[in-house]
Amino acid sequence: MTDNATTFDLPDLGTVTRLGFGAMRITGPGIWGEPADRETARAVVRRAVELGVDFIDTADSYGPNVSEEIIAEAIHPYGHVKIATKAGLTRTGPDQWIPVGRPEYLRQQAELSLRRLKVDVIDLFQLHRIDTKVDRDEQFGVLRELQDEGKVTALGLSEVSVEEIQAAQKHFTVASVQNRYNLTDRKAADVLDYCTAQGIGFIPWAPVSAGELARPGGAVDEAAKSTGSSHSQVALAWLLQKSPVVLPIPGTGSVEHLEDNLAASGVTLDADTVAALDAAA
Repeated sequence: MTDNATTFDLPDLGTVTRLGFGAMRITGPGIWGEPADRETARAVVRRAVELGVDFIDTADSYGPNVSEEIIAEAIHPYGHVKIATKAGLTRTGPDQWIPVGRPEYLRQQAELSLRRLKVDVIDLFQLHRIDTKVDRDEQFGVLRELQDEGKVTALGLSEVSVEEIQAAQKHFTVASVQNRYNLTDRKAADVLDYCTAQGIGFIPWAPVSAGELARPGGAVDEAAKSTGSSHSQVALAWLLQKSPVVLPIPGTGSVEHLEDNLAASGVTLDADTVAALDAAA
């Protein structure tokens, strides 16, 4: 189970450092509107890159628009840093997310992301959700069209089943899958197994959620004490050792939390600690 590789080759895209940055929380409360301080948000993005992050994940719906804009303001031109974005969820207010997968909408959002990110090609373009009101093959088809037209380099999915990944693979190479997965929520274990077998990048969202395991005396707390690490670092180290295809993207609006999260790349959990964490949930 343990893997100490620090990089991963994303299909169609190339090599990225496995511990990346998720840019959802550089927006306002409820992932809606402006952050409390836009310059602080830009500083977080810049600091992530200074600390070696070369894979940043965002979405058109974060803000909406705000996260992509801040990333461009902070670090454009991107150089070696790969920017992944997503489309397929529209916003009607704080904490409200509604799937929209009409092909013309997905195409529009790709064009707008190109403009906001100030690029000619999106590195990784992900379908944020499959819209059940629209034929999924139409949604997959427009993603393939955007790739064929040279507007996106690699394609990914979010919150999908193994069967849905296989359906998408009939249309394009699935470079990444982004499902919720962490110490206390392992419902996507079968998807992770499939991604591992297929060499697909698995991007776990909400990666540092540890819940009751982080309580005093809990498995995460004990692991943190034995390794001299923070609870977040333990949660991220566990993910990094779970499979060589896992690409955690912890998100924060704080430079301090960012630095703590990224230090997880230097934490190695021994077999007994990993077994205890595996068993705890």
